[in-house]
Amino acid sequence: MAEKKQIASSSGKSSRHRCPEANGLESVAPLVSSIEETPDPIPTSIKGTIPAWINGSFLRNGPGKFEFGKDRYTHWFDGMAMMHRFHISEGNVTYSSRFLRSDSYVQNSEKNRIVVSEFGTLAMPDPCKNIFARFFSRFQMPKATDNASVNFVKYKGDYYVSTETNYMRRVDPQSLETKEKVDWSQYIAVNSATAHPHYDREGATYNMATPTAKEVTNCFFYNIIRVPAPAEEEAATEDSADLNGAKVICSIRAAEPRKPSYYHSFVMSENYIVFIEQPIKLDLLKFMLYRIQGKSFHKVMTWEPQYETVFHLVNRHTGKESKVKYQAAPMFTLHQINAYEDNGCLVMDMCCGDDGEVIGDFTLENLRRDSGKEMDKFYNSLCRNLPRRYVLPLNVDEKTPLDQNLVTLHYCKATAKQTKPGQVYMTHEELHDDELLQYGGLEFPQINYDKYNGRPYRYFYSCGFGHVFSDSLLKMDVHTKELKVWRYPGLFPSEPVFVASPNAVEEDDGVVLSVIITPREEKSTFLLVLDAKTFTELGRAEVPVNIPYGTHGVFNVMG
Repeated sequence: MAEKKQIASSSGKSSRHRCPEANGLESVAPLVSSIEETPDPIPTSIKGTIPAWINGSFLRNGPGKFEFGKDRYTHWFDGMAMMHRFHISEGNVTYSSRFLRSDSYVQNSEKNRIVVSEFGTLAMPDPCKNIFARFFSRFQMPKATDNASVNFVKYKGDYYVSTETNYMRRVDPQSLETKEKVDWSQYIAVNSATAHPHYDREGATYNMATPTAKEVTNCFFYNIIRVPAPAEEEAATEDSADLNGAKVICSIRAAEPRKPSYYHSFVMSENYIVFIEQPIKLDLLKFMLYRIQGKSFHKVMTWEPQYETVFHLVNRHTGKESKVKYQAAPMFTLHQINAYEDNGCLVMDMCCGDDGEVIGDFTLENLRRDSGKEMDKFYNSLCRNLPRRYVLPLNVDEKTPLDQNLVTLHYCKATAKQTKPGQVYMTHEELHDDELLQYGGLEFPQINYDKYNGRPYRYFYSCGFGHVFSDSLLKMDVHTKELKVWRYPGLFPSEPVFVASPNAVEEDDGVVLSVIITPREEKSTFLLVLDAKTFTELGRAEVPVNIPYGTHGVFNVMG
């Protein structure tokens, strides 16, 4: 069937080959260097105007320390979590930062070496142990890290920093103080959760999680979990973590029980959750043996494009999984943009690529390559992610015809055909014009989440990737596929975060915040404030510190 041969686009080229190759890229080694924390807020120098109505804190997370003593981390993801806070009030901005006092950070600091294994770095046996103890320590599975360096998330009104293990850390969003470690498995039978939960309008939080080992028998499941909104009477209770009431609302059977898929996030509309089972596979046998083999976690993840991409559709109110099997060509996705229901269809927009090897490639050795040919070679080998739209027909039954396009939305070029009873094959629409390709594709998408998540929308904001780290900010109009761009040589922006203005009427009434760093000059960081509508600069807050390239962030509105 012709649809099953879809690779990436109508051109037949993969997302990487559609984007131009780089030539003469500069080194970004200073952006993956360890820094000191700034625990006490310091003032910034304002250029232009910071709107006086912005009142809150822009919180960012990411790795900030890449060695202990003579030990060095291998992968960018391994660096110790550092939290950053730009506090904005009445047109002024202060900056502070703190390392997360995780068990990993504390134990590594006490021993002055790496004693806790991370995603790409295996902790070596204690050199003080005798040879037999060191040998047998290889047969012990390492404990999961609580180095929560990926994102800030909220459960029941409390802020946590999160990674992709069973541990989170509750934090104070004002002081950045580290509070208690929270183990998911103490509340619910899951062993990890993503750092990208979704929130409904009633205050409940949804996430994807893996079951605990004792829950896994002959098959692997992916769990959808729900943490309820805080009850009003809980507001005045003691200051402690509370995930009580968390429950699994659906367990999805893995298509390949011994090779479950890696996932970083998921899709949620007003009535549905979609879990995307992609062909980045985790080899469970290798996972059990990796300690003995001396391999780090990223070595057990493989890109296996012989598998189709499977979309699991779940009613988020009942927890019931659709019996319809939705499939598409192999693709790789980390972040979804938005999803909404329209006229019997579920429209899903996401950042997608055609090569899932990319995660393991972000070693510090690669990121610290010299300018020119070495950096060009690495960048040109990487996957490029592009925005795509998939459409799931929601009303497929025994009366639905075969081999007819079931997507009835006039504005969508994506297709979905029932190839056999209960099985639908989808092809995507490219959610961009060729102009995007010159910016290297895009990632880190953000929308006006509070008002438009799960609903029809028009705009999203993201980072362009003309380098191994993002080197532009983009605003995409999904109706017209037109771009607005902020880009300057040598400046590397963080994930953009939208903040709505008071009494906003239109979707893009507000500002976009991003932290800008540069490898060209020491201590030349600034917080950039863009008018979200025009995508032009309103002002910046310059701060004399170095900040490494980070991951995700949120805006914490103050009362």
